[in-house]
Amino acid sequence: MKTDLIIIGGGPGGYETAAYAARQGLQVTIIEEKNVGGTCLNCGCIPTKALVHDAEEAMGKSDGKALFEAAIERKDRIITNLRQGVEALMHQPGIRLVRGHGTFKNSHCVVVGEENFEAEHIIIATGSTSKLPPIDGLGGNGQPISPFVVTSEELLARKELPNKICIIGAGVIGLEMASVFSTFGSKVTVVEFLNECLPTMDAEIARRLRRSMEKKSIKFHLGSAVQSIDNNKVIFKDVKKDLVADIEADVILVATGRKPCVENLNIENIGVGSGPKGILTNENMQTNLPHIYAIGDVNGRQMLAHAATFQGYRAVNHILGKTDNIRLDIMPAAVFTHPEVASVGPTESVCKANDVPFTTQKAIYRANGRAQAIEQTDGLVKLIFDENDRIIACHALGADAASIVQEISALMNFDVTRSQLSNIIHIHPTLSEIILDASR
Repeated sequence: MKTDLIIIGGGPGGYETAAYAARQGLQVTIIEEKNVGGTCLNCGCIPTKALVHDAEEAMGKSDGKALFEAAIERKDRIITNLRQGVEALMHQPGIRLVRGHGTFKNSHCVVVGEENFEAEHIIIATGSTSKLPPIDGLGGNGQPISPFVVTSEELLARKELPNKICIIGAGVIGLEMASVFSTFGSKVTVVEFLNECLPTMDAEIARRLRRSMEKKSIKFHLGSAVQSIDNNKVIFKDVKKDLVADIEADVILVATGRKPCVENLNIENIGVGSGPKGILTNENMQTNLPHIYAIGDVNGRQMLAHAATFQGYRAVNHILGKTDNIRLDIMPAAVFTHPEVASVGPTESVCKANDVPFTTQKAIYRANGRAQAIEQTDGLVKLIFDENDRIIACHALGADAASIVQEISALMNFDVTRSQLSNIIHIHPTLSEIILDASR
């Protein structure tokens, strides 16, 4: 069967791109072997945020286990409803949804079962999966996986709240899960090899978040290398102290990052180039074979659902010969812990490492009237400006940090300066006034 465009993968990048391409008049075949919506909808962003919301509702209440069970039921209903919405989207005119695993037969043909699909252009949007480090007890080399070990996907599918949970990795997934399960009442311990959590975030913001989480009885072992996992026991070494210790837990979550899903696509035989982080692409998301594109987690550029979506728009625009104004270099991100963390643009350390001239201005939540009124005074906003006074970054910790950073992201798309920002009227009283304080 011939079509204009084949998309392999029905996650946010795949289904949003399919809908956009169909609106532009292309005939699209989208191939998905599991549930539409991908990791984000089924076992990532959406279920996590549902639990984050319910955890906040449960804060300070004693019946955490019952509240957790109710939260899991609500989370499952949300996923089902949203998945049905995506299914409906994939049956609109111009789109054909094909169930099954897609494999390249040649550079213009993808095979699903016994059926061949041909297209002038193909977009790979197969996403990523949890990455397990080479640790005894985590499988590989004939080693069995401990029955107590789970990935985030399996943890989010649990129906019962664990009493004790040990999380290996203090990145985005690890900290969001730590925040959620601790609030419901689990005793949470985090083991991280690096000396601070959230290594890609602003160092001061990351440190403040960790300290806030420690006040809520979440225990951190930083600078600690996991040696092995023995059933329900995590054995690790404190590198600085040269001490070996262990933690027993009902559940051991491995949250050490994700890897692109490139296996069983047959890309190596058709000559698509890839590296350790994923399929190699240019700024138009083209691979080394110009008619084949790769978007989202599979190219390893920015493992974010919204990044996948807008990379897909860029790919379709390039196919159609349309010029767009999408700024893929301005990519906001958030961590939905309590309190939230969000950022856009380079950190101070990145600016220093790349000899980028910059100035930084900060403002704290405690000085904001709305923050005082809603008892959310733990927070900080940091703005970074270049030598021409242009806003190049924002890093925030606190209530609605994601919304604050989103406002700055919009302004950065239009190269707004500090002085221009300081003249923009903000509603009083709102948390966004903290931005004004920082700009002044």
